[in-house]
Amino acid sequence: MNKNYYAVLMAGGVGSRFWPVSTSTYPKQFHDMLGTGTTLIQKTFQRLNKFIPTENILILTNERYNDLVLEQLPMVSQDQVVLEPAMRNTAPCILYAALKVQKMNPNGLMIVAPSDHWIEDETAFANDVVACFEKCEKEEVLCTLGIKPTFPNTGFGYIEFDKSDDVRIKRVNQFREKPDYETAKDFLTQGNFLWNAGIFMWSVSAIVNAFKTHQKEQYHLFEKGTSCYNTADEQGFIYENYPKAENISIDYAILEQSDAIFVLAATFDWNDLGTWGALYDKLDKDGNDNAVVNAGVLTQDASGNMIRTDYKKVVVVDGLKDYIIVDKEEVLLVYPKSKEQDIKKVLSRVKDTFGDQYA
Repeated sequence: MNKNYYAVLMAGGVGSRFWPVSTSTYPKQFHDMLGTGTTLIQKTFQRLNKFIPTENILILTNERYNDLVLEQLPMVSQDQVVLEPAMRNTAPCILYAALKVQKMNPNGLMIVAPSDHWIEDETAFANDVVACFEKCEKEEVLCTLGIKPTFPNTGFGYIEFDKSDDVRIKRVNQFREKPDYETAKDFLTQGNFLWNAGIFMWSVSAIVNAFKTHQKEQYHLFEKGTSCYNTADEQGFIYENYPKAENISIDYAILEQSDAIFVLAATFDWNDLGTWGALYDKLDKDGNDNAVVNAGVLTQDASGNMIRTDYKKVVVVDGLKDYIIVDKEEVLLVYPKSKEQDIKKVLSRVKDTFGDQYA
């Protein structure tokens, strides 16, 4: 394996649209959402570990999930778990991780990837990442993987690339916010738009220099701790300074500011597993198009349902179509798939009515 290859695995999110399975104390990346015997973070680690050395994979997460990370990834050391003492979006934690890697290896090349996505062809994924690494090794550029859109999705941001580029890794013209339906249809018609999967590759020097140029205050805040990184003094510095960082995403902070962004259209199937409906799409179905995880199901006049339990329960469903049916300990959710985007609102109502213990 190439010792200059590093990964930063983003594992701090809550995944509230997967409530009641995903909660603030035990979010979705630590669950076996697909019923395969492997949690999402374990699967992502295994995927990266095929071409990135074990010791070069950092886990970026909230400090409350430290024990979960070490329990589910026993091959990593505590030094590889990069803890955020406060929620400050993606830019500060990426800069923090990049400075740590740069101190370990100034020639390091990083992939930043979510811990909870589904990727089927892992060989194609590795090949795409390495292709971007090779470009980043030769040029001071920032690369991202884009997903070829299959329908006018309004739930993703889009990447517009330069049509005139006849090379595989194309220059990005601009990042576009989540569009309305008509705009999304127009993007597909134009043919030079990809879904933004939030997977990035760059050399540590390139991303640090980008912060130095476009986010001077953030850079100076974290650069002050260089002597502390990867030492016993790191935690004290981060606890004092991390909460001072601006709450901003890597997209706004860097990617929309830089003119050296390139995108590779991914050659693998991808799903962000952001909702119960997205999970339903990736699971095998029974004869009535019901997707079932961890349950024994008996149905009558029931189709298109997403059914999940934690305890191999027998579930009898009669007369329901296109519903989410999730049983977890003290919570049972029976909810239309068509309204899955409202689950966050439902969770808020549950907290207000019954207390935070269910969130």
